[in-house]
Amino acid sequence: MKIIVPMAGRGSRLRPHSLTVPKPLIPVAGQPIVHRLVKDIVKVLKQPIEEIAFVLGDPAWFGDNVVSSLEDLAKGLGAKASIYRQDQPLGTGHAIMCAKPSLSGSAVIAYADTLIRAEFDLDATADSVIWTKQVENPEAYGVVKLNKNNEIVELVEKPETFVSDQAVIGIYYFKDVAVLKEKLQKILDENVMNGGEYQINDGIKRMMAEGKVFKTGTVDEWMDCGNKAITIETNQRMLSFLKADGNERLVSASAKLDNSTIIEPCFIGENVILKDSTVGPHVSVGNNSVIENSTVKNSLIQTNTTIKNANLDEAMIGNHVKYDGNYTSVSIGDYSVLE
Repeated sequence: MKIIVPMAGRGSRLRPHSLTVPKPLIPVAGQPIVHRLVKDIVKVLKQPIEEIAFVLGDPAWFGDNVVSSLEDLAKGLGAKASIYRQDQPLGTGHAIMCAKPSLSGSAVIAYADTLIRAEFDLDATADSVIWTKQVENPEAYGVVKLNKNNEIVELVEKPETFVSDQAVIGIYYFKDVAVLKEKLQKILDENVMNGGEYQINDGIKRMMAEGKVFKTGTVDEWMDCGNKAITIETNQRMLSFLKADGNERLVSASAKLDNSTIIEPCFIGENVILKDSTVGPHVSVGNNSVIENSTVKNSLIQTNTTIKNANLDEAMIGNHVKYDGNYTSVSIGDYSVLE
């Protein structure tokens, strides 16, 4: 089994945080988004992963540190890491085809901008499984249309009339991903574009037209990381899940508390110092950060940052920040100073 992860986008909706760190590498509950996504996919697959192929953008942005992080991720899962580049933002189908040498055998394709919680078995009778989430407002999403055998027969974008309540979340399984590669190559050769881009859906629709069987795999939770507010909400939800699971240590043994209280669930990284402060619930604090004389809740604070005299709620603060003040709902990028 292979995993293909297109992640070349700049994450403009998450600025200023994505100005210095690619969005898939921004930590949520103590781990980068793409790390959590890939690990959760591996848990669902329940089988060895031989290769993880990452499709990155410009090397000036997705540099050596990003590549090293992804290689370490793959190695930790017993897989080979393959690195590809998408030099132009030409759509989901184009991004997949940038990893053409890896498009053979069974594979999962996952776009690295969401997190999931799921527990299901892949349908071995299907040529493909499209992962979905039941939603209350399907008119706001791309959804699948099912026949009487619960096979997917159509993909419908933001339907005006009810089609189904199963929204497509951007994760796909292919029994033989080479079939999708063949269809997408024809899309490229014929210059078939939607919205000025080459789309994975056009390849999938051609597979359906040839009678390939598509089924759904429904996830329990689907969490977005598109902008500041949604990322903070995802951090809160993920911390609650991790606390309930009890499988990850959320407070580092090297964290130092001086007249301070942690209200769980929280993630507190290595060498964090909390002094005269109350932190939590639903706070993630990255390595080597200091929080002093402050109250922080429902917030995400990255590494090497110092917070003093603050009352923060629903704040997202980057790396290497110095903040001293009385603001509340803030969004501060890396290397900022507010004193």
